[in-house]
Amino acid sequence: MTDKTYNVLFLCTGNSARSILAEAILAKEGNGRFRTFSAGSRPKGEVHPLALKTLAALGYPTEGYRSKSWDEFAEPGAPEIDFIFTVCDNAAGEACPVWPGHPMTAHWGVEDPAAVEGSDLEKERAFGQAARFLKNRITVFTSLPLSSIDKLALQTRLKQIGTMEGASHAAADAAGGKVA
Repeated sequence: MTDKTYNVLFLCTGNSARSILAEAILAKEGNGRFRTFSAGSRPKGEVHPLALKTLAALGYPTEGYRSKSWDEFAEPGAPEIDFIFTVCDNAAGEACPVWPGHPMTAHWGVEDPAAVEGSDLEKERAFGQAARFLKNRITVFTSLPLSSIDKLALQTRLKQIGTMEGASHAAADAAGGKVA
């Protein structure tokens, strides 16, 4: 057993909804095994209010989250990231910075709850659903024997996690249309 703390970065384009949800969920569910971060390729500059409302409703802390550029994590002095997960299809398809430390990566695409149009209740439900889909992925991730699993097997498993229920269309297509 190792006492290593793993650094995990969640990416989406705007860094205002899905990546913030994932960062907050893993921060709590990881029980101290993970330092969590999130960023975006074109950050919106603010966290979506429904992301914070959803986190609070589910019992997650909401303080200290901010929308920021992924460039912060490619600069000298940035934390060395062990795992990077894209949670939106746009970010998965973009040219990313060169990440120090050769982190393992996977696409865990979930549909954008901020793009849902309709009543306030429908929007809140979309955020709740995105949070549930991300929590399910994170629960599987935190149960993996990270310190003892073979790297190839780990990479395969990380990609499989991205095809779980609620996978975005691009994530499902990347898995050959099969969603676990």
